[in-house]
Amino acid sequence: MSTRTDPGARGASRWGCRLAAGKGTAGIVPTVPVQLGLSADVELEVGDNDTAIAHGSGSVPVLATPRVVALCEEAACLAVASQLAEGETTVGLRVELAHVAPIAVGSKVKAEATLDKVEGRRLIFTVCVNDASGLVAAGKVTRATVDVKGFLEKAR
Repeated sequence: MSTRTDPGARGASRWGCRLAAGKGTAGIVPTVPVQLGLSADVELEVGDNDTAIAHGSGSVPVLATPRVVALCEEAACLAVASQLAEGETTVGLRVELAHVAPIAVGSKVKAEATLDKVEGRRLIFTVCVNDASGLVAAGKVTRATVDVKGFLEKAR
């Protein structure tokens, strides 16, 4: 996990990304307040299992959009994990993502999530995915803090 403030790679500012060279229906408001600006990143070397073909989302052997979404969600989870109380987690509510560049098998990408806004138990992250050449994807991920036990009791 790392925090960065260096604006940089091609197209990043257009997406607002920073880059490096009471109870709800499904849980509770976190007992440990999360801090704005929390950030985490995850890296991936794209393999055959990460492609659009493998995910059933296309017919070309490039990084699949569903895999990009999963990387962004993983980074968002990591950004706040240490701030949550025991028995709490976050769950996905909304993803808005522009996937703007194809990435070949063997290439490396890094997904970053930064917590920008807290609205009750909703956490809104800016997410960016980059490779050595620049922006791959960018957008917003919204997650909600929940009590794991209460959330699972409501699962259908």
